[in-house]
Amino acid sequence: MRLLLVEDDDHVAAALSAVLARHGFTVVHARNGEEALQALLPAGAPPFGVVLLDLGLPDQDGYEVCGKIRKRTSTPVIMVTARADVRSRIHGLNLGADDYVVKPYDTGELLARIHAVSRRTAPGEEAAGAGDSTVRLGEVSIELPTRRVSVAGTPVQLTRKEFDLLALLAQRPGVVFRREQIISEVWRTSWEGTGRTLEVHVASLRSKLRMPALIETVRGVGYRLVVPAP
Repeated sequence: MRLLLVEDDDHVAAALSAVLARHGFTVVHARNGEEALQALLPAGAPPFGVVLLDLGLPDQDGYEVCGKIRKRTSTPVIMVTARADVRSRIHGLNLGADDYVVKPYDTGELLARIHAVSRRTAPGEEAAGAGDSTVRLGEVSIELPTRRVSVAGTPVQLTRKEFDLLALLAQRPGVVFRREQIISEVWRTSWEGTGRTLEVHVASLRSKLRMPALIETVRGVGYRLVVPAP
């Protein structure tokens, strides 16, 4: 997923960009509001999945930038700022921001919010295309409404959790899903002991689909679904 980071502090931007890159994001850094708006303009450029917008910009207030972004695009905007008072939060959300994160923040929480906002705003678009209920990844076909999976036309029987896990990863092919996020969304729990269960389900999926390379382990982070070569 492409992500637009609007942050005037180069040190903060560099550190955050490195973390986001490790989790599968392609980060474009804008140092002020004008650069951010220009980055959103080019015709034919791949769309951004999320905009992380700092409010303390040197050329114009972040609230103003948010308003302009919302007039040009429906791209999700997460405000990231030290302004923690309720009035500032309400003002930002009323301007069209999809979420509001206060500095200092936990990186894991920020990543979870990015994924949550992108799913709410455009669920499944990157994987299946708008309005399509079937995800196709090479020879793998995932029918979301009927919960059917096939490989090269041959049906594959999956358990409920195996299907939920595969469907989650297929929402964002190539994007790394953190173990904590997968456990939270598939098993609806934060219990650490579920980690071993996740590993077992990943191994089972690889075996049943007969495509061990389809689900890649990102050591120390989580898993991502690799798009098969044509």
